[in-house]
Amino acid sequence: MYLNLISIDPERFDRLLNIAGNSILPLLEGAIRYTIPLALVTFAIGLVIAVLTALARIFGNKLSRGIARFYISVIRGTPLLVQLFIIFYGLPSIGLTIDPLISAIIGFSLNVGAYASEIIRAAILSIPKVQWEAAYSVGMTRAQALRRIVLPQASRVSIPPLSNSFIGLVKDTSLASLILVTELFRRAQEIAATNYEFLFVYCIAAIIYWVVCFILSVIQGRIEVRLDRHVKRSEG
Repeated sequence: MYLNLISIDPERFDRLLNIAGNSILPLLEGAIRYTIPLALVTFAIGLVIAVLTALARIFGNKLSRGIARFYISVIRGTPLLVQLFIIFYGLPSIGLTIDPLISAIIGFSLNVGAYASEIIRAAILSIPKVQWEAAYSVGMTRAQALRRIVLPQASRVSIPPLSNSFIGLVKDTSLASLILVTELFRRAQEIAATNYEFLFVYCIAAIIYWVVCFILSVIQGRIEVRLDRHVKRSEG
C-alpha cells in the first residue's frame, strides 16, 4: 500500500518530463530577455535616484530634505505591488497610459531608489569626519571631497547591503507578471494555463529563480572577499 502511495504513474511521469522539456527554454527565455535585464536596468536607475536622494537628505536645504523624506516615506510605506498597479492600471484613468515594461521599470526604480538611499546615506555618514577635514586641508571643496574621498569609501561599505537588495530585486521582478510583462513567472503562468500542471511548472520556475540568485550570491561573496583584502592592504 505504501509503495502505491509514492509510486508515479508511468504515463504521468512521461507527461511531466515532456512538460519540463517544453517549459525550460521558454522560462529561460523569459529570464534572459526580461527578468535579468529588468533587474539590471531598474537597479542602475534606482542607484542614481538613491545617490541623489541620499545627498539631498544629508546636504540639501530644508525643501529638498523634505521632498526626499516624503518620497522615501511613501515608497517604503506602501507595497510594491500597489505601486505597480497605480502606475500601470491607475494612471490610464487620468489619460496617462504607459507600456507594461516601462511601468515596471518606473515602479522598480522608484522602489530601489527609496530603499537604497538609506543604505547609501548610512554609508556616507559612517565615514569619519577626519576624512572630510583632511580633504578640506588640502584645498578640496565639499563636492571634490565627496567625489574623491568620501564616496569611494562609502561605496565599499554599501556594496554588501546593496548586493542583497539586488538579489531581492531579481525575485521581486516576478510581480511584473501582474502588469503583463512576460518575464520568467509570467511565462510560467502561461505554460501552466495550457497544461494545468501549476505546481510542477511553478516549481521549475522556482528552481530557475534559485539558480540565478545562487549565482548572484556567489558573485557577491567573491566581491566581499576582494573588498576585505583591499581594506586590509590599505590598513597595512
